Amino acid sequence: TINYPRQPETAVEIPNLLLIAGSNDILLDHTLVLFRRQNPEFVAFFGNLGSLGGLKALRQGLCHVATSHLAQEDNEDYNFSFAASLLEESPAIVNFCNREQGLLVPKGNPQNIRKVEDIGTKGLSIVNRPLEASTRLMLDREFKKAGLDCRNVQGYDREFQSHLEVGLEVLAGRASTGPAIRAVADLLGLDFIPLRWERFDLLIPKHSFFTKSVQLFLELLHSSGFKALAEDFSGYDLSQSGKMVYPMDA
Repeated sequence: TINYPRQPETAVEIPNLLLIAGSNDILLDHTLVLFRRQNPEFVAFFGNLGSLGGLKALRQGLCHVATSHLAQEDNEDYNFSFAASLLEESPAIVNFCNREQGLLVPKGNPQNIRKVEDIGTKGLSIVNRPLEASTRLMLDREFKKAGLDCRNVQGYDREFQSHLEVGLEVLAGRASTGPAIRAVADLLGLDFIPLRWERFDLLIPKHSFFTKSVQLFLELLHSSGFKALAEDFSGYDLSQSGKMVYPMDA
């Protein structure tokens, strides 16, 4: 009883485990499948909590990595100000990919939607993402720029957990449009109205950066297998993938 093994204080101390939480992404889902296939002795899980939820999980020690694409107020950079306000210590930030965000519309764009303003002027219905999702924050900013009051937009409170679920609602005709990444449009045969390219990052605290599971995952971002995965989808740019965004001198 004196030498009874001490139980891990947090889940991230468990060996051969990789926990990622935050914003969801189709390429990330497939990359985790590739990780499990190449490292069968490891267990890898993803928690779809939205970017803000991922940072909160990171703060509580519930995951090794948080995924985030939170655009800062100046729209010129991502994640730094949010990490500074939510985390006690600045994490390392590694780019996973750059991806294209926009509005999904039915094939042929029957409502002739060209810009965000059209949602208000044409009285169209939308589907939305949860409050802690970066895509929701992006849409709110687009509404503000367009002079739209979100309270007057039909369907604004209809929230779905993933980009794919938003796409399925548009595909089924239950909404005129919804915010998501371009990859979903191609998967479901929808049209896409581009709004912006964004940086989708991995935020990793210093105490878990050199964990074996984290290092194996980061190595994967430089592999031909990862690049081959991205070729199956549109709307991705891997020119920065696997590169350290912060600290800059790494």
